[in-house]
Formats: sequence, C-alpha cells, structure tokens
Amino acid sequence: MQTILSQLEIDQKITRLAHQIIENTFEENKLFIGGICGNGIQLANKFKEIINQNSPQEIVVFEIDLNKDEPWSDEIKLSIPQNDLKNGYILLVDDVLNSGKTMQYALVKLLEQSTKAIKTVALVDRTHRRYPIKADFVGISLSTTLKERVEIELSESNSFAYLV
Repeated sequence: MQTILSQLEIDQKITRLAHQIIENTFEENKLFIGGICGNGIQLANKFKEIINQNSPQEIVVFEIDLNKDEPWSDEIKLSIPQNDLKNGYILLVDDVLNSGKTMQYALVKLLEQSTKAIKTVALVDRTHRRYPIKADFVGISLSTTLKERVEIELSESNSFAYLV
C-alpha cells in the first residue's frame, strides 16, 4: 500500500477544485452539486462549504444513490426531486474516476431532465476508461496499472488516498 495523497494534500486539492468551480461558474446564480454515494457526497459537501465562503452562489447539494458494482441492477435515486434539476447547472462529483462506469450511469440519470450544463469533478482521475466520460475538474491524475486500485478515506482529521 502506497500513500499518494496526505490529509494536507487532499484539503489543498479540494480547495483548489472549489475555486476552479467558482471561476468557471461565476455567471451562474445557482449550482447543483450531485455527489455519488460514499465519498462523492462528502466531497460535494466540502465543495459547498468552500464555495459558500467565497461566492454568493446558491448551492444545492444532493446525493446520487446507485449500486457502484452493477449500476444497472437497481434504480438510481436522487436525494432531491429530479424535477428540481430542470435547466440547472450540475456538477457531478465522485472521489475516483477509474473506468467511468459509476459516473456514466449517474450521468444518464441526470440526463433524464433537461439541464443547462453538467460538469464532472473527480479528486483522483485514473486513465483506464471503458466508458466515454472525462473529468472536467481533477484533483490529481494518475497513471496506474490495471491491477492497482486507488482507495480514498475521507474524515475531518485523517483523510488519505492510497494505491493498493
């Protein structure tokens, strides 16, 4: 197991990503930040905190609940009414973008509603895509072998990312 990001580095990347989001969405009065269940929703809430401190934008955070291993097997659920997203500017957030499967299925759910824009955010972007998706905002890009896995632990006092 090899540590690739420490608590400090994760905090710095989250802060930088939040500021990039502000810079790229400053014309929007309202942003919807959809965090994929697990670490994605934790990251979405951290982005909301930082954006609220630095921008007058209204931020609505919602959770996207799906089966990460077999996203087609269960209904994908949102923690807010899907209708609320109509013509909204949406940021889709997950911790690690690997094959793109989880984010792709979440994106399909969001596309059931007419939206203004959807941008993707990943703390760690690996380069092993099987699905046609890319991250618009990235904390760190890693080239790894197919056998390696990136794991991220997020907590207030001891967050870290490591390669297994």
